[in-house]
Amino acid sequence: MGIVLGITLVSPQLLNAYAVAGGAEPPVWDFGFTQIKMIGYQAQVIPAMLAGFILSYLEIKIRKITPEYISMIVVPFFALVPTVLIAHIVVGPIGWRIGSVISNVVYSGLTSAFGWLFAAVFGFFYAPLVITGLHHMTNAIDLQLMSEFGGTNLWPMIALSNIAQGSAVLGIIFINRNKPEKEDEKQVSIPATISCYLGVTEPAMFGINLKYVYPFFAAMIGSALAGVFSVATGVMANSIGVGGLPGILSIQPQYMLLFAIAMLIAIVVPFTLTVIFSKNNLFVKNSKSIAS
Repeated sequence: MGIVLGITLVSPQLLNAYAVAGGAEPPVWDFGFTQIKMIGYQAQVIPAMLAGFILSYLEIKIRKITPEYISMIVVPFFALVPTVLIAHIVVGPIGWRIGSVISNVVYSGLTSAFGWLFAAVFGFFYAPLVITGLHHMTNAIDLQLMSEFGGTNLWPMIALSNIAQGSAVLGIIFINRNKPEKEDEKQVSIPATISCYLGVTEPAMFGINLKYVYPFFAAMIGSALAGVFSVATGVMANSIGVGGLPGILSIQPQYMLLFAIAMLIAIVVPFTLTVIFSKNNLFVKNSKSIAS
């Protein structure tokens, strides 16, 4: 039922959320007394989460009062149909508005005189956003920045965050280099590092960094410092590109050297902090260093 609900939120009959972010006018369902915009939620996570909560609540309540011999027919129908309607009439627009508010805050922060400070905050908290899935909302902000400034200074920070997460895992690999008992973990950590450097952070975050906690904090700090340098020096990307090290190909030529320095920060700082945290039992889960 969750899969079916998710499909209704991204149905091809609905205007793609990315097109809405680009300024396209969505069609509407006209019920006479009200109109509902036919918008998909491809770039939104909050509407799907809220709809999932409603579906699970209705499914549990309806199942309790439904005889077992007809539950396979009654429960899915009376749980799913109301949830789909609520998702598109109430939850979807509310979730979209929440996402828009977050997007506007990010946009205002980046274009203000305190952009460097916002860069530190965004760089530090971007990885936790990835865990929740809310990082998809940054696509709309990138599009807005590109239309107004001919490029985006937000996306380079995202690429730097990816690099930072991979560098923290690289620190774990260095710490465990002479530990035979960690050989099995290397089968996860080495591919995860490569994946991060190519723009996909989930294997590194969920497989290594969140497992030990302190590499995750090291990566967040490194991402924040690299982000501050990137925004303070005016680094701009032409458009959204491949995250990680190949991201330099999307940077405007005049800023490539500065972005290379920012990448170096995102490599050195998380790696160094991961080793330091491990040796000094800082942010180490259960106060036990894997280096001991």
